[in-house]
Amino acid sequence: MIFKNAILDNGLEIIAEINDAALSTALGFFVRTGGRDETDNISGVSHFLEHMVFKGTDRRTAVDVNRELDDLGGKSNAGTSEETTAFYAKVLPELQERAIDLFSDILRPSLRKEDFDMEKQVILEEIKMYEDQPPFLIDERSRELFWPGHPLSRSVLGTRESVGSLTPELMRDYFERRYSPNNIVFVASGRVDFEQIVQWVDSRCGKWKSFDAPRESWRPKGRSGVKLFKRDETVLEYVLQLVDGPSNLDDDRYAASLLSVVLGASVGSRFFWELVDSGRAESASFSLSGYSDAGYFETALACEPEDVDENLALIHEILLEAKKDGVKEEELTRAKNKLSTAIALSAEKPMTRLFAVGEEWLMKRRYCSVSDDLNILRNLTLDDLSNVMKKYSFENPFTVAVGKMDSLRDYV
Repeated sequence: MIFKNAILDNGLEIIAEINDAALSTALGFFVRTGGRDETDNISGVSHFLEHMVFKGTDRRTAVDVNRELDDLGGKSNAGTSEETTAFYAKVLPELQERAIDLFSDILRPSLRKEDFDMEKQVILEEIKMYEDQPPFLIDERSRELFWPGHPLSRSVLGTRESVGSLTPELMRDYFERRYSPNNIVFVASGRVDFEQIVQWVDSRCGKWKSFDAPRESWRPKGRSGVKLFKRDETVLEYVLQLVDGPSNLDDDRYAASLLSVVLGASVGSRFFWELVDSGRAESASFSLSGYSDAGYFETALACEPEDVDENLALIHEILLEAKKDGVKEEELTRAKNKLSTAIALSAEKPMTRLFAVGEEWLMKRRYCSVSDDLNILRNLTLDDLSNVMKKYSFENPFTVAVGKMDSLRDYV
């Protein structure tokens, strides 16, 4: 694979990981904006805007956009996270120019009021739908409660109140503050003619006006405590426990990712054998979530309400035992094999590499090849995992639960 990059005069970056053996091309625009770049009164505007981008431009109606996406014949979509909004497609190599023409056009949307009012109802219904799903509710509220006041504590969807009060003018103002070409990266992966792509993107985006799009950034300190949300209609109790972990810019995030596989992968981990395979819990996991300036380890448990206290005590014991006695060599090898296989398989999928390359560049302006990632994994040692467990405390998590329980025992 070959990596190439270029920068247009207005600051828009173009990067590509070229694989001449690929039979398809994945491409898209990655915008450095998301839920963390909002304010409380416009919370959810990034996700709402992602929807509105497909509602038409000066050149295309919403019907035109959808028909052309269908004509491309591949897979196209968009997504919004706390830090990124991406618009992407997987197409045949000969359809790259058509895809670039369409996506560059919709990134300058009309934001018509009639479309806005109709889509607002769709977003509000989406919020209601997710509020009825305990796993989603607990995930959304956990960051808000764990990092109060930090930009990452905001919900990507927003609230009924914040979305309900949004206007086209507020959305347009947000667009004009965040969608600067120097805050956007065009990414391509797979079968790519890079020089030709640069010309196509430049001809369609080169005259976009550039402006500053700063981001508030500071490392939060997670709090401890317990928060229960009563839902008598649930069958299972859903519990999350959060403690601070490495950010995506920290070198120890690689060892932390391996540790999460050892302790809490869906199959073969310590959590799996002690809690899931034994029938004590419906699900139990330990994972790492990282952002540009923060990160956290998350324990997720779903089980019968009457088993929660015992299961949390067992989780507490597993984590403290790992911290005291460390990880076994065979566990490290197994975890390396799992992650290395996942990385190697991703090399065969242009769409997977699109996101790996795009998000790494958006956050660090750095290219990491598949070989680079594999070498980092191979060189990690038991001491690296031990150092992670020494650096981050698992003893006093912030616990959030949704279900029938009225209280949790003090040790959590």
